[in-house]
Formats: sequence, structure tokens, C-alpha cells
Amino acid sequence: MLAISFGAALAAGKGGQAEWQQDPSTGCRFIAPTSLTTAPTYWTGACVSGKASGLGMLRTRVGAKAGIAFYGELRDGVPLIGAVDFESGYQVGRFVDGDIGAHNTEWQEQHDGFEAALRAARMVSKHYSNAGNTASARYYDRVAKQLDKQLDRD
Repeated sequence: MLAISFGAALAAGKGGQAEWQQDPSTGCRFIAPTSLTTAPTYWTGACVSGKASGLGMLRTRVGAKAGIAFYGELRDGVPLIGAVDFESGYQVGRFVDGDIGAHNTEWQEQHDGFEAALRAARMVSKHYSNAGNTASARYYDRVAKQLDKQLDRD
């Protein structure tokens, strides 16, 4: 019961109109950040009680073409924090008003968002490595390295 009320409270940021989606391959449910568009979206990560949970990746696909990706953390199917990876750069922060980093984020929130995205990309790389998909494992390892470069470690 607590999980349902937590998910409902987070989803209320979308004006109370949470739009649950379902991974076409696994059936795992989640709320995707609005910046991911309306293309079919796939979850790579744990699915607990039918909902995406923990670190992972939401990636849109149009046919065989990979689209926009969110790397970060979800709880009970609702994004918490991470980064949306556009070709032109990142949108990073907490899930507020239906999207990631959709408001003016402070330095610490940006840092925390990149940290969550980095951990998620590493997890996705390991997932593909364990599945024997070395090309995807290498790709997501490069994504993790790019996310790591975004962190100010001075």
C-alpha cells in the first residue's frame, strides 16, 4: 500500500494525470519523463512487482532505430533522478512536473543527477555484458564514460 501511495504522490507532479507505459518486451510498467516523447519505450533494469525499480535505462525506439534515453533511478515505476540523453546534450535533475530537470536545477541536483545516470549506465553495460552482448556493453560503457566527464571532480 505504501508503494502505491508513493507512486501516486510522485506522479501527481504531472497534474494528477500519470500516464503509465509498459515495456513492449517485458510488460514492466513505468512513467516515462515527457521529454522521451511518445515512441515505444523499453526499460533495462529490475522490474519489481511489475514496475521498473532501481537503476536502469528507459530508451525509446522507432522501429529498429534507438531514440532518446533516460539513465537514472526509478522507484515503483516512477523516475526519481537522472539524465535524459539528447543528441545535443543532457537534461538532468529530479523528476518534477512530469519530466527530468524541467525546472531550474541547482549545482548539487545536477551533480546528483549525473551520478545517478553514471551508475545506471554502468549497470546497463554490465547487464549487456552478462547477456553476452559485447557490442551493447561497450556502447553503454562509453556512455558511462561520457556521463563521468560531466561531473566536476576538482
